[in-house]
Amino acid sequence: MGELSRRNMLKAGGALGALGALSIATPAHAWTWSPTGSVAGTGAGLDPRWVWDEEADPLVAALLDNGDVPRVNELLRAWTKNGQPLPAGLPEDLRAFMERARQLPAWADQGKLSLAVEFNKKRGLYLGLLYGLASGMMSTVIPKEARAVYYSQGGADMKDRISKTAKLGYDIMSQNAYRPDGEMIVTCVKTRLVHAAVRHLLPQSPHWPDVADEDIPISQRDMMVTWHSLPTTVMQKLAAWKVPIPAGESEAFLHSWQLCAHMLGIKDEYIPASWAEANSQAEQVLTPVLAPTPEGVKLADILLGLGSSVDAGILSKPILGAFTRFMLGDEIAGWLKIPREPVWDPLLRLSWKPFIAVREGLLPFPLAPEAYWLFDEFLRKATLLFLSEARPISIEIPQTNRPS
Repeated sequence: MGELSRRNMLKAGGALGALGALSIATPAHAWTWSPTGSVAGTGAGLDPRWVWDEEADPLVAALLDNGDVPRVNELLRAWTKNGQPLPAGLPEDLRAFMERARQLPAWADQGKLSLAVEFNKKRGLYLGLLYGLASGMMSTVIPKEARAVYYSQGGADMKDRISKTAKLGYDIMSQNAYRPDGEMIVTCVKTRLVHAAVRHLLPQSPHWPDVADEDIPISQRDMMVTWHSLPTTVMQKLAAWKVPIPAGESEAFLHSWQLCAHMLGIKDEYIPASWAEANSQAEQVLTPVLAPTPEGVKLADILLGLGSSVDAGILSKPILGAFTRFMLGDEIAGWLKIPREPVWDPLLRLSWKPFIAVREGLLPFPLAPEAYWLFDEFLRKATLLFLSEARPISIEIPQTNRPS
């Protein structure tokens, strides 16, 4: 970025910073997705690689520089429900920002959100498995995300980091996600503050300059890449498994995640308005960036180890690895140094789709009872593992990077 320091770019604002940086964007990474396909339907069309969070970033940077974060974290521990008033004693500029940030956009559709609840009820087992083993493991081969996680405070305690990530997945699946008695809005706003803190702290890490290919982490484009590893990837897998999903429920599921993106601070002009637009954007920003990194390999091994530590039988590390290979393919499994499994690899390849068809009532019972029970038990336990990580936990603004 040359002499364009992070602080100067933030002072200039996200859009101005984007204009200054567009000249050095390489053609291979050029942003061509049109904002006409977004929920906003319009926009400046700036490459989100050079847009961050012009509201939250300078605010949280000041909290960190002034030593206010411990007091703010203590106060925010009591703020857990969407409709709950913000705690007294917060700095006024932070309070004003959070009051704005917690408001649902005008395009929020309560009818679609109600239908999304029905979808989550029907497909909860699949969703838990996919969020954990498809989306979760995919995050380790998104280089920028893997490095940001590994070198930030979250990388030092992956179980805690996973719990906080799982809480977002748990909250968005809950019946009252965006209602006053739910917690999804709170989770998103607190996560937005965490992202702003990481943008301020990570460039100060002595390890970061040696591994990162950007000065400032977690751009709007990075957040959309991660977003696509969740709902877009999940819906693609459900479609590949031929799970029958009514069009209305599919659209409602997307809407719940569109709102999530907005509440995390992603600009509406970058949020796809339809699955067709989501797939188009993912093809440009997610698929081409997938690659191995030393940090991602380490994180994947930790994730598989945490899963297998809960249940040494049906959730053993080899079986979790086999499911990762089945979900993400041989190339990604090879990147993550996941060994082949002589029993589980062919079993999943040949029997998983028939198993899904049986569960959905599309086929009679062609599998041996033992195989059906094995898959069903894995599905249930893997989903419970993912959801159990959403135990009561406080999402707090970090104050340091990963200790050396």
